[in-house]
Amino acid sequence: MLRWLLCGQFGPAWIWKVLLLFAAIAFAGQLLGVIFNKSSVQPVASSIFSSPDAQGPSLGSCQPHTHIMFLKTHKTASSTVLNILYRFGEERNLRFALPLSYQFGYPLPFNAHRVKGYRGPGAMEFHIMGNHMRFNKQEVEKVMPADTFYFSIIRHPIALAESSFAYYKDVAPAFRKIKGLGEFADDPKNYYDPRLRNNHYARNLLWFDFGMDHNANFSVALAQLGIDMIHQTFKLNLVSEYFDQSMILLRHALCWPLDAVVSFSLNARQQKPTRSQAKTFPNLSLTEEQQEKLRQWNALDWYIYKALNQSFWEEIAKFGQVRMEQEVALLRMRRKELARVCLRDGGKPIEAHRIRDKNIRPFQSGLVKILGYELQPGLDNVTRTACLRMIRPEIQYKDLLDAKQFPRASAVQSQTGQKPRPVESNIPRERTVEERGRDWDRSKLIRNNQTLMQGQEKGKVR
Repeated sequence: MLRWLLCGQFGPAWIWKVLLLFAAIAFAGQLLGVIFNKSSVQPVASSIFSSPDAQGPSLGSCQPHTHIMFLKTHKTASSTVLNILYRFGEERNLRFALPLSYQFGYPLPFNAHRVKGYRGPGAMEFHIMGNHMRFNKQEVEKVMPADTFYFSIIRHPIALAESSFAYYKDVAPAFRKIKGLGEFADDPKNYYDPRLRNNHYARNLLWFDFGMDHNANFSVALAQLGIDMIHQTFKLNLVSEYFDQSMILLRHALCWPLDAVVSFSLNARQQKPTRSQAKTFPNLSLTEEQQEKLRQWNALDWYIYKALNQSFWEEIAKFGQVRMEQEVALLRMRRKELARVCLRDGGKPIEAHRIRDKNIRPFQSGLVKILGYELQPGLDNVTRTACLRMIRPEIQYKDLLDAKQFPRASAVQSQTGQKPRPVESNIPRERTVEERGRDWDRSKLIRNNQTLMQGQEKGKVR
């Protein structure tokens, strides 16, 4: 056949020679392409966040909760929990109930109109609410759907008092003029004036955040009424001293993958002073007698902690102690692995001024330094995005979500050069004598927050 072609049996010989040449070139190109692909083109490495370990132990056939209300209590590792909610919601394009600024009108009781974009009950679906507020159930229910999962977090009152003193020493009038927490514990009534704004940071802060009167005289009946309210509303109460166990319970309650609850500690404070801080660093040392005095001073918080801590361990008993230990071990292993991949210097928190990327420096407040993290260099885009979400400070993360949900408002703000105010600038200054009566007058609060105060007038704790 080839001889016929070359001899012109089926056309001029030169045409067939050209065709044979092109065929040879095509074959050679294909052969070289295969060799090239095998030798130099490598498959794209998958991100650590897409590995099977990201899912964790099976959760069965449950469906993930996407309607969530987290009461973000103060100085309880709640910023780390909020980061978990921010990440989960952002990854799935859920809608957040965000404050107009950074807190929902705190320390006043929550009002639905403090939510940005709120247009009345049922007008818009909000999935996640979690910024600081003083809880007010009836107002929250105007914003969040009926099937919302409510949860919060608590902390031992002594540890909470230490953190509150360190963070709010220049904010709470009760702390401002004393050098150490022990001095306050010895005679709290000498420094505490219930009429002064921001003094709620100095007494029964948990009780206050849950929406109840933190200056009420302690009685078991009152304290138990408060606990009953909390149990009725909040399906799970985490304990910051047992944070990893809390994350396992939360994961199963919400039906979320393991990576959704793996976190790095955020908004953590510096534990030891530097030489330059030696004179100004708050003295948090307490004797056993002073600790007992603080427990008595914060008797309502102490009652909350004991009751909810007991409920917490009852939940763990139902879950299974051995099973809990196994899942906590997996959580810690996963955190260590992600820290190795994501974080510079082995994941050790560092001072804000040492973080080169100014966009992820944590906001500084009080006399102690708030620590943050640096990302590992050279990460691929997918991994870097996921790692950045885990270390992004609360204020910057809220701003990012706000810009995504309200792009027009964000564009106007950038054009006018307006910048959002830091969190602590939203805490009002101490009031004058003339202002105090108006600011904390009970009738004023009733007018502003009818749904909360009407129940209190009837003697109910909400």
